[in-house]
Amino acid sequence: MRIRSLALLLLFPAAAGSQTIRDQVRVWREGREVQIVREYADFLAIPNVKSDTASLRRNANAIVSMLAQRGVSARLLENGQWPPAVYGELKSKGATRTILVYAHYDGQPVDPTEWRGGAPFSAQLRELHGAEWVDLALPQGGRLNPEARIFARGAGDDKAPIIALVNALDALKATGRQPTINIKFFFEGEEESGSAHLVQILQVNRALLAADAWLFCDGPTHQSREMQVAFGGRGAMGVELTVYGPAKALHSGHYGNWAPNPGMLLADLVRSMRDPDGRILIKGFYEDVVPPTARELAAVRALPPVDSALRRDLLLGGSEANDALLAERIMLPGLNLRGMRVGQVEGLAANAISTEAKASFDFRLVPKQTPAHVQQLVEAHLAATGWFVTHAAATDAERLAHRKVVRVTWGAGDEATRVSLDQPISQALTATLDEMLGKAVLRVPTLGGSLPTGVIERTLGVPLVIFPIANHDDNQHAKDENLRLQNLWDGIEAYAAIMTRLDAHWPRVTP
Repeated sequence: MRIRSLALLLLFPAAAGSQTIRDQVRVWREGREVQIVREYADFLAIPNVKSDTASLRRNANAIVSMLAQRGVSARLLENGQWPPAVYGELKSKGATRTILVYAHYDGQPVDPTEWRGGAPFSAQLRELHGAEWVDLALPQGGRLNPEARIFARGAGDDKAPIIALVNALDALKATGRQPTINIKFFFEGEEESGSAHLVQILQVNRALLAADAWLFCDGPTHQSREMQVAFGGRGAMGVELTVYGPAKALHSGHYGNWAPNPGMLLADLVRSMRDPDGRILIKGFYEDVVPPTARELAAVRALPPVDSALRRDLLLGGSEANDALLAERIMLPGLNLRGMRVGQVEGLAANAISTEAKASFDFRLVPKQTPAHVQQLVEAHLAATGWFVTHAAATDAERLAHRKVVRVTWGAGDEATRVSLDQPISQALTATLDEMLGKAVLRVPTLGGSLPTGVIERTLGVPLVIFPIANHDDNQHAKDENLRLQNLWDGIEAYAAIMTRLDAHWPRVTP
């Protein structure tokens, strides 16, 4: 045991000091688990559906109150009629570095009939007994099962880091410690709506939001349940397609094989854009793609193997591209068919040729790809494969003049970001977490999901890294969203370590 401890100290020489911080925070948390969960449940009880601006404002005010209780100077950054952002600032005496921490408080829509219990905003503690989740009453005190979960909309995406951050401040105060960096907090209220007004907020408050780096706390931990630092996120761009058939539905027996079927036309269109292994077939699509560096590929290949277990859990007989690694595939651009609609199925199916068919796609982009160029390439592909492209409802004259007509409606898009593993914030954060964990934190070049990192990087010119705490299987954006309690406990400890040890690991520039 002595030899192993010595080896650990040689690999992570500051481990002893950091472990003291972690242990002290843990002892504090173990005596307050029920109080932490109760505050979390109260926060989750405020509905945060992205379209409910009144409730979103209640969330924002609640966050201001939580920050103020911890001695953080906090206020709303108003944005007209839209949900405000929440800004907070905590200055530390003698600190030379400033980190801005990002999370969002808005959430996806809910259908209460799909949720167990029918109350998505009434946080429920549950334990897994066999294959069944069993409801538990929150006790008055004592320890909680770390494998139990809190079920509610926003539990994992993205209220967990907000609660973990404020409780990390409580833990430091209770243990007599102070942050060694200046901390700014920015909690967005429109992330799930595409951050439509984020640029405006950033531009108006540029000086207020100045920092050495941004730390994004949105997203999941690695599928192995280990903590990960991601150095970028994929960009995203949505598009809706409408393909036209006859002006009115036609009997498929009388008119089939003569009148073009919009569903079949759409199926052909989809197949022309993507092959079964996920490669995008649009001419020129990969010209802007910057391949991963050797160091980034090495980091991906050093991650714990999870693909076989994931395929088993998801009942997948195989994955695309001859079972290529998930972590490597995430570093490539992707085209996802979100949904198709044409006619009806099963008992509602009719022997008819429909008047139109619709499809919804999202592109996932990697560094150097831009939404504008993607739009150009896609529309050029459609034209080259015989489609007449319109951005408005097709007129009668257009439908008569062209055999294949498609209406294209583009959503807002954002570019991907990826900072170098050698950036000062990258080195400081990974070294801090290495020290806290007593082993190397997982280093992931690209997070699979998309965040508004591109907007912030372009507007403020600041490096961004991502350190998420939610469990990978938290059902984000879906029914029965949840957070594993151990992930919350780990987050509190990690944030406390970052607040007190990040500056010690920040690379110093030699004059």
